[in-house]
Amino acid sequence: MTENSLRKTVFQKLEHTETADRLGKIVDYLLIALIAINVGSVILETVDSVASQYVGLFNTIEVVSVAVFTLEYLARLWSCVEDPKLADAKYPRLKYAVSPLALIDLLAILPFYLTFFFIIDLRFLRVLRLLRVLKLTRYSPALSIILEVIREERHSFYAAFFILMVLLILAASGAYLVEHRVQPEKFGSIPHAMWWAMATLTTVGYGDVTPITPMGQIFGSLVAIVGIGMAALPAGILTSGLTSQLRRNREALRNQLRRALEDGIIDETEETALEDLRKNLGLSRQIALEIRQDVHDRRLEHVGAHCVHCGKPHTVPRRKI
Repeated sequence: MTENSLRKTVFQKLEHTETADRLGKIVDYLLIALIAINVGSVILETVDSVASQYVGLFNTIEVVSVAVFTLEYLARLWSCVEDPKLADAKYPRLKYAVSPLALIDLLAILPFYLTFFFIIDLRFLRVLRLLRVLKLTRYSPALSIILEVIREERHSFYAAFFILMVLLILAASGAYLVEHRVQPEKFGSIPHAMWWAMATLTTVGYGDVTPITPMGQIFGSLVAIVGIGMAALPAGILTSGLTSQLRRNREALRNQLRRALEDGIIDETEETALEDLRKNLGLSRQIALEIRQDVHDRRLEHVGAHCVHCGKPHTVPRRKI
């Protein structure tokens, strides 16, 4: 086997680009299981009694996991040049290395290697190791959809957070003006007042810092009302983005169904490809059945409206609906 063919095979198995690729799916399941074991071990290590009793087991899990994840990262970096999406890139491996999924894979192994060069607090290291749970993004359509929505709506989120920062500064400044004389320990400066402003604008309202003057209470009420709208703004952007993304996913499955039905039948290979696409797009079986029925009905209407001999449309008057 040549280097190019081996690299292509590795890429296909890691990305399971081929339909009904059992080996690729087995690799995915093993990596998912290893990620789950890692997250569980990191959580259990925070229990001192468990950590001291099974320290050897936890160290073995860490070494084996880092070895597997390192091999996976290097294999993906080596074989990524086979990805059609990177065909036009001048430096395909560099472009892949800075992609979100590749950075997540790197963060999953980087803390282990950093301990050879730097002295890192074990508690901080545990938190970094928990970042391995983000590797599940590669195997979860739901998480992939959310990340894609955040990427597409990033400019809207930037605008929303910019507005939030402006309101935060204005709210903290107003609270400082009306409350700093009577509560110098809580509203003695604008940075001190920002804690109250953030808690109020985000509608959390811890209650540890509250205005006590009449003007401060009126001002605080206005800030709380504005905070309700600010809390709904990012949620509205995310909801709108999710709706648009799901609509695009349904349209992608619909187009694939139309292409599969061009010859009038859907063979086993096309059926497997449609099922894989449904899973990758994060659509339920019920939605897929509804799309299939709609495409089938529209195709029957199209075929019935044309002559089977010459292909010309029949001149049949439309019924009023």
